[in-house]
Amino acid sequence: MTPKERAERAAQAMWDGDQASQWAGMEITHIDEATATLEMTVAAHHCNGHAICHGGVTFMLADSAFAFACNSRNQSTVAQHNVISFVAPGQLGDRLIAKATELSLTGRSGIYDVTVTNQDGHKIAEFRGFSRAIKGSLFDES
Repeated sequence: MTPKERAERAAQAMWDGDQASQWAGMEITHIDEATATLEMTVAAHHCNGHAICHGGVTFMLADSAFAFACNSRNQSTVAQHNVISFVAPGQLGDRLIAKATELSLTGRSGIYDVTVTNQDGHKIAEFRGFSRAIKGSLFDES
């Protein structure tokens, strides 16, 4: 199995049980070893009292992209610590794109950056995720 095939199978296994990302309207648009891109369109129910995309929704999109990137090797991996900086607000109707990239993987600990942009390439947020591998896998490779 190639690393990309493993990443695709791991992503499908996660997606099948990921009701939260599906409920929010996210889509996986790219997956490979150590990287993932998820997208969603900002709908009215994603907006807060300022009529902009709720920061928690932007965080959720970035966190989901991080999750698919850090689980791409079929090793069950969870978030240990995450931080986000909001650069600009997402607007109703925007297509938000979260691109996650692995920066470091040492032992059971990983560091990932996720950049969230809109459909025009304007930066919405920068997210850094710290992962920790746990026991188990997403699918049986035997």
